[in-house]
Amino acid sequence: MTKRRCKVGVQLHPQHTTIAVIRDAWQRADALGVDSLWTWDHFYPLYGDPGGNHFEGMSLLAAMAVTTARAQLGLMVTCNSYRNPDLLADMARTIDHLSDGRMILGIGSGWFERDYDEYGYRFGTAGERLTHLGEALPRIEARLDALTPGPVNGRLPLLIGGSGEKVTLRLVAEHATMWNTFGPPENWAQKNAVLDGHCVALGRDPAEIERTVCIGADDLGRLDEYVEAGVQHLILMVGHPFDLAELEQVLAFAEG
Repeated sequence: MTKRRCKVGVQLHPQHTTIAVIRDAWQRADALGVDSLWTWDHFYPLYGDPGGNHFEGMSLLAAMAVTTARAQLGLMVTCNSYRNPDLLADMARTIDHLSDGRMILGIGSGWFERDYDEYGYRFGTAGERLTHLGEALPRIEARLDALTPGPVNGRLPLLIGGSGEKVTLRLVAEHATMWNTFGPPENWAQKNAVLDGHCVALGRDPAEIERTVCIGADDLGRLDEYVEAGVQHLILMVGHPFDLAELEQVLAFAEG
């Protein structure tokens, strides 16, 4: 197989579905040869019927780890507010071992107020949630270093999702090995340049951070623009009924 021009992943939305259907979808995607498999970290549907079926993300990742063979896997992204940072590190490390070293720890500061209200977390302000994320990241790193056994490959890949130029992208430059945000390509490129600037200011090589983007069906005509802007990993968002035809288009683009 020729080297791909970029990596390809898929985020499967764990809402309005059943376990059997979403499990079939991630197994089909893994068989297609995707580089990464993702779901999200929410407690209720984000669109459609707000009372529809929904499943918890970390539990799904554990199941995904033992029913797939090749793709990396993670949450895009886990909410820092929902779990003690040390516990989150331990859960991620355990899933890493279940998957033979394919786990990516994706994390963000959180935003979906219904989750907080219904599950008894304090929502606070966006600034407070970012402060809590900044405090949690060193704890996560320290716990991963202290666990026995540690991650399979030595260091667990850490992805931070977000686009805030002053705080979030600085945290990416300080801690992450991967970064994700959304398009369109010109927006992504602007945020990418800001991240590069934070890396330079901190004395870190920008090339150490893998650049990813979450895309939808409306982005399929602009894949070249994303890659030209610096995207290394295209992640297609797909909801029930998990038709993977568009994912096959992205894979064909990457192979072309």
